[in-house]
Amino acid sequence: MEKPAGSFGGSSSEDAGTPLLLPVHRDDDATTTASSRLRALLAHKYPAIASGPVACAAICALVDLGGAHGAAPRNMLGVLAWVFLWWATDAVPLAVASMAPLFLFPAFGISSADAVAKAYMDDVIALVLGSFILALAIERYHIHRRLALNITLRFCGDPVRPSLLLLGITGTTAFVSMWIHNTACTVMMMPVATGILQRFPRGGAGQGEEEDEVRRFSKAVVLGVVYASAVGGMATLTGTGVNIILVGMWSAYFPEKEPITFSSWMSFGLPMALVMFLALWVTLCFMYCSNNTGKALSSYLDGSHLRRELSLLGPMAFAEKMVLAVFGGLIVLWMTRNLTDDIPGWGVLFHDQVGDGTVTIMMATLLFIIPSGKKEGEKLMDWNKCRKLQWNIVLLLGAGFAIADGFRTSGLTGILSDGLRFLEGAPTLVIVPVACVFSGVITEFMSDDSTTTLVLPLFAELARSVEVHPALLMISGAVGAQLSYLFPTGSPSNVVGFSTGHITIKDLVATGLPLKVVGVAALTVLLPTLGN
Repeated sequence: MEKPAGSFGGSSSEDAGTPLLLPVHRDDDATTTASSRLRALLAHKYPAIASGPVACAAICALVDLGGAHGAAPRNMLGVLAWVFLWWATDAVPLAVASMAPLFLFPAFGISSADAVAKAYMDDVIALVLGSFILALAIERYHIHRRLALNITLRFCGDPVRPSLLLLGITGTTAFVSMWIHNTACTVMMMPVATGILQRFPRGGAGQGEEEDEVRRFSKAVVLGVVYASAVGGMATLTGTGVNIILVGMWSAYFPEKEPITFSSWMSFGLPMALVMFLALWVTLCFMYCSNNTGKALSSYLDGSHLRRELSLLGPMAFAEKMVLAVFGGLIVLWMTRNLTDDIPGWGVLFHDQVGDGTVTIMMATLLFIIPSGKKEGEKLMDWNKCRKLQWNIVLLLGAGFAIADGFRTSGLTGILSDGLRFLEGAPTLVIVPVACVFSGVITEFMSDDSTTTLVLPLFAELARSVEVHPALLMISGAVGAQLSYLFPTGSPSNVVGFSTGHITIKDLVATGLPLKVVGVAALTVLLPTLGN
């Protein structure tokens, strides 16, 4: 019986020392427990969740903005930090973070509960909702697949040329975006893009370099649709809500000045859009295409297979034609609601009480009325199909509008404008990029339309006080608001692309930053020349 005791070392002193090994096991258990608790904390994202309230508390405790508005501007800045950190870190789902202003604004005395709640439903949000329903109808009848096959056949080349295919996708998107709202264009064209990408393998392992080339090209396609819709919208007044807001505020603040018309804007906006489109195409080809991309895609984009798939779709059915008719009618209504000062659109028949969201919801409603022609009693759409609606985008837009209202009501706008008074007497080559960058930074945290609504009144008043031509500041601010290329929160189009799962925030930043720089440089050159 002595032998087992001595098996640890053979002496009684060593036997007596053996219990000292037990605390080592306890330390290991404690370390394991601490490690598991840390992993649990990180898995539940508690540090990211805490970052928002901590940043808000630090700003409220340490920052003093002064001014006549008291603590409201400081509180607004703290709430903005809270919401932005939750957006940036994905601490909570995007939709949940976007609802935070509903309780933060009243709690911090920024605005009343009713006022902030009303920001979550307006005409632009109605436009987005209706556009989503139309996009679901297009997806239901595989119209996007038919269009995707046609674009791929015409632009992929033989052998496959990825750069040419990207040119076809982005060029089509930019052209469509010239005539309809950016968000509606992205919602329409993204199913076309994903229809092409559905031919490629996604995820998994074992294909090595070829799989990596396909994955990178998929990023380029999604990013191309997102950015091309923004670039195309610059060209015309009807392409984006920003330009419409600019025209309205220009006539309101400076009625004695020459009005901005459809043709006068296009003479400046179209060259600007062409420069941006060329920069986009070159950036995508340089960053996401290589000499091996065409070879990697060739097995999935065989011309004979594409033609066979297109023939299998057969002729367009009644339901497809009716969905396209509804969408085409909507585009016509969008384009003709407001034309020029000399030629009013159909909106005057309703005393200009209707908006783009009004007609979008009206046309989307027709989808639930018109029969599909397939089954008795079946309509083009039913509400069960609408369960796929992207409510996170709707709430994100509402948060953007609420933040824009918070900037105004809290007085933070006035404090920001005071920081731009150094522009008095500055040359054009300084005024234009500074105003554009100022607007371009804000637009990454809220929607394009919200940024425009926020900064244009600021620039209009600033132009009077520093004696600068208002066009230099207001047009620079409007264009800068459209350069929301870096974060999903920048515009609904970014969120639509982000929601496909093909791109990350890192991809948006890496691709969007050079485009943003090109945009500021192009505006600095074109505004003092063509802008005259």
